[in-house]
Parts: sequence; C-alpha cells; structure tokens
Amino acid sequence: MFKKLALSAVAALALSTGGALAAGGESHIHDVDFSFEGPFGAFDQNQLQRGLQVYTEVCAACHGLQYVPLRTLGDEGGPHFSDAEVRAYSSNFSVFDADLDDDRDAIPTDHFPGSALENAPDLSLMAKKRAGFHGPYGSGMNQLFKGMGGPEYIYSILTGYTGEEKEENGTVFYENTAFPGGWIAMAPPLYEDQLEYNDGHSNSEHHVAEDVSAFLMWTAEPKMMARKQTGFIGVLMLAILASLLYLTNKRLWAPHKPKKD
Repeated sequence: MFKKLALSAVAALALSTGGALAAGGESHIHDVDFSFEGPFGAFDQNQLQRGLQVYTEVCAACHGLQYVPLRTLGDEGGPHFSDAEVRAYSSNFSVFDADLDDDRDAIPTDHFPGSALENAPDLSLMAKKRAGFHGPYGSGMNQLFKGMGGPEYIYSILTGYTGEEKEENGTVFYENTAFPGGWIAMAPPLYEDQLEYNDGHSNSEHHVAEDVSAFLMWTAEPKMMARKQTGFIGVLMLAILASLLYLTNKRLWAPHKPKKD
C-alpha cells in the first residue's frame, strides 16, 4: 500500500511540474564571459564607466541604486573616476536635506536615488540576488570560478525579448525568454545605436547589455576585488606556514623517530 502511495505521489509531482513548465516555459540564461569572473578576475574600469552611462541614460528614469554611495564611483577597482568627476556626476541628482527642509544637489557622500516607480525594483543588489546561472546552490566551486550568475541573468533579461506582446487586465506584457514565466511587464529598454560611447566602443544592444550588467555586478559587490586580493594573500600565507611547519617537523623530530630496519 505504501508503495502505491509513493508511486502516486511521484506521478502527481511529475504531472504538476510538467504542467508548470508547459504553462510558463523554462527561462533560458546565457553564459557570458565577464572579466571579473574567477578567483583572479577583475572589473574592467572602462566597461564599468560605460555601464554607468547606460544606467544613467536608460535605467535611472525608473530604477534606483539606493544602497550605493556616490563616492564609491572614485574607488580603485571600480569606475575610478577622479574626485572632480565624482562631484560633477553627483550634482546631477537632488536629495532632500532635513536641515534645509528642502532639496539640494547631491554630493559624493550621498547615495544614488531610489527607484522612481513603486513597481520598479532597486538595482543595487539585483546581480547578487539573481543567481541565474552558476549558483548559489551546490559546493560553491562554480561561484568561485565562474561567478554568481547574476550578471548573466540581467544580460539575458535585457536581450531576451522576442517582440511578442499581449495584454491582460489592462497591462501589456512582453515575451522574454529569460524571465520566469516567459512574460514581463517591463518594455524592452535597449535597442541598437541607442547611445554613443565616448571611448568609441561598440554600442550594439548586446555590448550595451554586457556593460550595464557588469556595472550592476559592481554595485552589488563593490569590494569584490579587495576581497579577492585578501583571499589570495591569506591562501599564500597558509601555504608558506604549512611549508615551514613541514620543514620544522623534519628538522626537529626526524632524528628522534625510530629508523625502520
């Protein structure tokens, strides 16, 4: 009897899972070879600066970065703007000052503004939250060598629009091969030749998506390079310590060990 119940439960689970996939469709996440992946990877400073431009000109109208201080744009390992450039960029935003009881221009010690729309998620932690390709489950080795997968998720969302639309209850949905369920309420934000890069880099839709995805990974993990460097130094020190302990053991205790006949 218990065997029949178990088989019935398995069959029901299979049917429900199959029905869910058939109804919503399986999301497809593209693997992208980002420069910061792997234990020795590093952010591309020029790519982060281009990604900031994409965020400012395309994403900032709806989405915010409320957990990111503006001053970090000058950090080494990040976009690494000069102090003057950080101050100039900060002045593009306004913040409410309780002491003045009025708005003022933002300064580097302020944070990026939050999202302008209630239904537009803040992007500060998007790349860290959306482990769309490599994790976070398992042993963690994929995360170590290939990264979280969050930037791949963002890239796939931005490039996953098929052009199909539908309307439900007065809301227009757009077909997207990367979004869970296959339909998303956000209209396609990118298109070819949408903006011009100052460094002459290709501004194709796919390159723009890569740039802003890398930038959003940096906003979620601005200290990634420092942590990698600290981890490398820690592993190196442990290797040296292990070698010294081995040599010390050989020198001090080898003469006292009984020799085999």
